[in-house]
Amino acid sequence: MKLLTHNFLSSRFLKNVNNGYPLILRANQKANKEVEFNEKFVLNMMPKVDYASLYNAALSIGEAGNMPESLPDDWETNTPVLMEYHISSLLCCIHHTSSNNMLLFQLHRVMLCVEIVDGELECPDTGRKFPIKDGIPNLLVNENEV
Repeated sequence: MKLLTHNFLSSRFLKNVNNGYPLILRANQKANKEVEFNEKFVLNMMPKVDYASLYNAALSIGEAGNMPESLPDDWETNTPVLMEYHISSLLCCIHHTSSNNMLLFQLHRVMLCVEIVDGELECPDTGRKFPIKDGIPNLLVNENEV
């Protein structure tokens, strides 16, 4: 499951849940997949993404790297110099150096390259846990839970 997918999931369908967002993410196994950098995709997706949830999910699994805690106002053109930018953070973007916007690369990496292979999601309101197996979150519930 990609962190982009996680960003759009909630447990609002459960009984007695008002918000159910963001789901708490725990990863037992994660992988970094190479995904071709598409600047236009990142620029189009970010207005739809809850950045605080994306950042906290990445932080919870040790993948936040040098992401800022809050998205800068100039995130579309922001070109910070990242002194401690890890080599592993660049693995999926290493061949795509046409853009000098490192923040867009980092957002791309966190949303699309990081995958949760095995873990769980937890409803923040009820504590109900949903397993993630082979990268697929199982949000099926019993009839009495909805």
